[in-house]
Amino acid sequence: MSRAVSFAIFFSIALSLVGGVHYYLWARLVRDPGFPPGIFKALTAVLAALFVSVPLSLLLSRTVSGPLGRAALWVAFVWLGMTFISLVVLGSLDLLRSAALLADRFWGSSEPLDPERRRLLARLLAGAVTLVAGGLGLSALRSGLGRIRTHEVRIALDRLPSELDGLSIVQLSDVHIGPTLRREFLEEVVRQVNALNPDVVAITGDLVDGSVEQLREHVAPLGRIRARHGVFFVTGNHEYYSGADQWCAELVRLGIRVLRNEHVSVGSAEASFDLAGIDDYHASQFGGGHGADLPRALRGRDPNRELVLLAHQPKAIFEAQEHGVGLQLSGHTHGGQIWPWNFLVKLQQPVVSGLERFGKTWVYVSNGTGYWGPPMRLGAPAEITRVVLLAPAEAVA
Repeated sequence: MSRAVSFAIFFSIALSLVGGVHYYLWARLVRDPGFPPGIFKALTAVLAALFVSVPLSLLLSRTVSGPLGRAALWVAFVWLGMTFISLVVLGSLDLLRSAALLADRFWGSSEPLDPERRRLLARLLAGAVTLVAGGLGLSALRSGLGRIRTHEVRIALDRLPSELDGLSIVQLSDVHIGPTLRREFLEEVVRQVNALNPDVVAITGDLVDGSVEQLREHVAPLGRIRARHGVFFVTGNHEYYSGADQWCAELVRLGIRVLRNEHVSVGSAEASFDLAGIDDYHASQFGGGHGADLPRALRGRDPNRELVLLAHQPKAIFEAQEHGVGLQLSGHTHGGQIWPWNFLVKLQQPVVSGLERFGKTWVYVSNGTGYWGPPMRLGAPAEITRVVLLAPAEAVA
């Protein structure tokens, strides 16, 4: 099956789902309240136009470059985010309403609501959804477009040499430089990273959404990151949609070490640990010699040395814990990005956000530094993560 056919199928399914959601919103928020004809027609026209704007904006962004194409994507992504939030709010209220009606049927009055009261309740519901979803949407936009927080996590590793106690790894993940996140955004990220004076910088995939030709100048600020022991990168799934080989070459040109199923020593001759990196979990689907291969990445290393693994998807933890990894740094999930999407992500990944332990292996999953799709975050703020490695207390003492 060609890429064009696959895209057409995906686009058709996605459009059908989006259309179904819009119909549900129209039925509950426009039709059921029984607004006067003028208001009803106006609201129907607005919702229809917003629905049509989604596929038109996405198609326009693929055919028109420059500010117009980016503006079209902003319209589509912001409205998609608002649609999802509205769906969650309306769906939750409808579930509560259904539960109340069911309870009333069994234990309350069996008399049906008169049409006037039903219309009043429908209008109250529409008003409540508009206010709550609108407030949550504005909060999500503010979080998605606001200043990125620096989040620090301290992790003790059993095999870390005492001389490296306090070594810092600054993690960037899921930056998603592309149609809506551009050079100015990355320049601010680089400024924040350098202000942390890191020993190591780790970029755990999904750096870009677009080709090297499209985004070279927007990714160029990465060449100004300064870290005592270097800057390292592993591929995420989005690199494979954008030309992974070309991006790996471009990052090497910028002075970034790309770890493709390999490991390096970090530190000095007197005290060091191993830093390994693997391709994205699903990279083998794209051919060209790509594919996660942890045994290959660890070949020839001393198992008594501490080991930190960079792996884009958290699900790599199951293999990592079998190979003596002390700490895995991952991203991919965005922390769910817009609550309650995190509950769906949990069905696909063992960890959605934060620090957890599997056996003797720690895994830290970043919420991500940028965003994908809607420029919105709800309950999952973006982060630049400062991971501080700690040696065992007895070693330091």
